[in-house]
Amino acid sequence: MTTMKRFQGKVAIVTASTQGIGFSIAERLGLEGASVVISSRKQKNVDEAVEKLKARGIEVLGVVCHVSNAQHRKNLIDKTLQKYGKIDVVVSNAAANPSVDPILETQESVLDKLWEINVKASILILQDSAPHLQKGSSVVFISSIAAYQPQASMGMYGVTKTALLGLTKALATEMSPDTRVNSVAPGFVPTHFADYITKDESVRKAVEERTLLNRLGTTEDMASATAFLASDEASYITGETLVVAGGIPSRL
Repeated sequence: MTTMKRFQGKVAIVTASTQGIGFSIAERLGLEGASVVISSRKQKNVDEAVEKLKARGIEVLGVVCHVSNAQHRKNLIDKTLQKYGKIDVVVSNAAANPSVDPILETQESVLDKLWEINVKASILILQDSAPHLQKGSSVVFISSIAAYQPQASMGMYGVTKTALLGLTKALATEMSPDTRVNSVAPGFVPTHFADYITKDESVRKAVEERTLLNRLGTTEDMASATAFLASDEASYITGETLVVAGGIPSRL
């Protein structure tokens, strides 16, 4: 594991970070010296994740936060400021994919939920945190390879992830020069969120064969890319999306 300490003295908020990609990102930032603020919807998950991170010597604060709840978002920022007094990094990782229906058959309530959690909450969490971001701060959105080519079974999810690419560009302009805004577009990573890949051996194999590296991604792969973009090593990078997908085609 890395011994770099790129986040010494920094405070990082990671949403939806008690398992999967979000947890690995929080762990990576913490191991590199950040004080990390993790969150998810369930207190039990928050408590368990806090214990795991503390066991690795990481300074961590856990807060229950359903990102589509305004009071929860405000509480997340308030608690962070009460404990650490500032914010240097925001990683917006929360996402939902409640349906596998074709877009034209997707219920309006499901469309609302997809926009609410995957796009709108990403904006609202930044509206709350932006006034407290330090000079030289960094925002990273977690998009998806599906942003470039939405798949049939998750078409609308893919479209919301495409919206994050536009949001990255727009906010990079709006938040410059003091805050950089980038995103990571993960390929297929076997997490609880994407268990449909791992449950079926033939699906897994088909996905692996689509990559040039003949393997699925790991949560650590995504954490490494996110940590790079959030760190001062990427101090001249803003408005960009880093595709971390093992060579699955994304664009020209």
